[in-house]
Amino acid sequence: MSSISEAQEKGLLKAIKNGCGIAGWHGGMCDSYRNNTEYQYMTGGQWVAHPGGVIEYQVNIRNTEDAITAGISDFKMKSEQYYMHIDPNLKVLATTTFSGDHDSWINGAVLPVCWKKYYGKGRVFYTSLGHNLDHVTSVKEAISIIKRGIKWASDSKYAQAEKWLTPIYQ
Repeated sequence: MSSISEAQEKGLLKAIKNGCGIAGWHGGMCDSYRNNTEYQYMTGGQWVAHPGGVIEYQVNIRNTEDAITAGISDFKMKSEQYYMHIDPNLKVLATTTFSGDHDSWINGAVLPVCWKKYYGKGRVFYTSLGHNLDHVTSVKEAISIIKRGIKWASDSKYAQAEKWLTPIYQ
């Protein structure tokens, strides 16, 4: 929910448009910079509410062929279930359905919890899973999605960090 200067936003968005990847989760990415609509356009979504606070909910894998979600089955998550404004152009990988237990008018609403997209030449990955580190590390499917999403985003057209870093770790 912080703020970003015009120059900082311009530099970040330019880097991504030119091929830098970005990955993030929960409020760290899609509840940031609420006054910056171009940033929200880049991420693909903006947090609106988490009815009920920390609750148990179902995550449904929608794309079992994608490298980020391949081999992962539907799972339960205990965290904040994010109700979001979203970009209709997202490549949705996983969703959640709201029960209406906390806000009856959203009963049956299906929203993405994991997506990927492009912004210019840059890859953007996001998942709403995990209010804190314990929430994601205690659910093997959630941490796998985050790790794979980071890898996908970092493999953007101009990002070849693995090639540069390999000698350091040998």
